[in-house]
Amino acid sequence: MDASSTENFLQQLVRKDLEEGRVAEVHTRFPPEPNGYLHIGHAKSICLNFGLAEQFGGKCNLRFDDTNPAKEDQRFVESIKSDVEWLGFKWHGEVRYASEYFERLYEWAQDLIRKGCAYVCDLSADEAREYRGTLSEGGRNSPYRDRSVEENLELFQAMRKGKYKTGEKTLRAKIDMASGNINMRDPILYRIMRASHHQTGDAWPIYPTYDFAHGQEDAIEGITHSICTLEFADHRPLYEWLLERLPVPSQPRQYEFARLNLNYTVTSKRKLKQLVDEGVVSGWDDPRMPTIAGMRRAGFSAKAIRDFCDAIGVTRSDSVNEFAQLEHALRNDLDKNAPRAMCVIDPVEVVLTNYDSHATELLNAPDHPHRDDIPLRSLPFGARLYIEKEDFRESANKKYKRLVIGKRVRLRGAYVIEAESCTKNEAGDIVQIQAKVVEGTLGADPADGIKAKGVIHWVAQHENVPCKIHLYERLFKAEQPGKETGNFLDDVNPNSLTVLDEAYAEKSLLDAKPGVSYQFERLGYFCLDKTSSSDATIFNRTISLRDSFDK
Repeated sequence: MDASSTENFLQQLVRKDLEEGRVAEVHTRFPPEPNGYLHIGHAKSICLNFGLAEQFGGKCNLRFDDTNPAKEDQRFVESIKSDVEWLGFKWHGEVRYASEYFERLYEWAQDLIRKGCAYVCDLSADEAREYRGTLSEGGRNSPYRDRSVEENLELFQAMRKGKYKTGEKTLRAKIDMASGNINMRDPILYRIMRASHHQTGDAWPIYPTYDFAHGQEDAIEGITHSICTLEFADHRPLYEWLLERLPVPSQPRQYEFARLNLNYTVTSKRKLKQLVDEGVVSGWDDPRMPTIAGMRRAGFSAKAIRDFCDAIGVTRSDSVNEFAQLEHALRNDLDKNAPRAMCVIDPVEVVLTNYDSHATELLNAPDHPHRDDIPLRSLPFGARLYIEKEDFRESANKKYKRLVIGKRVRLRGAYVIEAESCTKNEAGDIVQIQAKVVEGTLGADPADGIKAKGVIHWVAQHENVPCKIHLYERLFKAEQPGKETGNFLDDVNPNSLTVLDEAYAEKSLLDAKPGVSYQFERLGYFCLDKTSSSDATIFNRTISLRDSFDK
């Protein structure tokens, strides 16, 4: 089978460009704005841009389109760099910034003025919107549209020198106010903004718009394929209009693909910022957030995210992907690679009445049932243990496969035990279970032929890691948050976080590191939270063993 027959349309396009000699080397870029953390939608763009460069032996730049300092911050720059590296990609050369090209862009803006293709406009923002028209009606020419070249140059240079207030003037392209494409109705190229920039400080009182800067940055860097999401398709005529009229060193081409949309999720930066600002979540990297940082903190693997992006494919048609498909990719990767461990999250004490109360031993258990390359771990064992409260009943029917008085279960990796009795407090709650060890059952069935009904997990009381557990669920309870009421916050899941304050993990988890997921046997996948300390150990649930959300 021809390899190109299984490729997406962008891979086919790039292959064709190389074979026909339109480009000698593929050069892409990932151009985030540093005004928030990256989310799962950006992950698709990262995988696509870096992936195309890798597949065809080319280069991919990381370039920050830092043209709006009022909303940008250096911490976003650092988080984005970290996310790209964590996903497994390396950008070509040094990190680049639009702000590196501000002087050249300023010169090119003056070049447009000299050609009669741009003018300084005094309309306020509200007036400009009124003059712009609507999607069904054309706009009207600004009363300042016919200023002379000399006057426009003088005014624009005065803007550069900081002689005007924010919003007092703009530089606009002179195209066509009657255009059916609203983006071509004399779009703004520069605006006055009195804001300190995280890279250039207070050197510039004017800043180029994204539409003006983006194509020129691509041209300066020699980008061959400028990959954008579909909402930029209507901006492409402006992208090309500017490249045709400026003395740029190369002619990049823009191509669009469908962005990643996920149900039970919002990916609008405005909405994500609102979740943070209103305290719905603890921050941009809250494990419930669809940000890459949040997913990493929750215990997602980079491979699972890359696999998901690969599985959903690249198309020109907008669609909504299933959150369950992302969870499937995650479970599939963690099942194969996550070490196993035991943790009791709702503990009740078990006393083994026929086991020496002063004796302890170390048992060996595999770190992974199907991986010989992951070594065995040691499990401390003694006369007092913790098991889950739900794993014991005083009496139960035959369908219950856990510990019942007079019945047996096997402790995972240890002995078979048989429950004898239990102790309750004044409220009637079981606070202790008395059981006996069935002798000779370490790694063997009972000699009397009475087998255990099931297998449960446990943790030794004398040697463990006391911890707190954060049980996370999806942040939203509706497939399309806000569709019914118009306010996405109305669909926030009130049960998206449950905190369990008293849990006990096996001793091997003293070596756990943030971002590394473990399968807590029978419970799900968990990872150490980055806020953990020697005084407070916190594990986040990455995902359950099975999808229980709908239930």
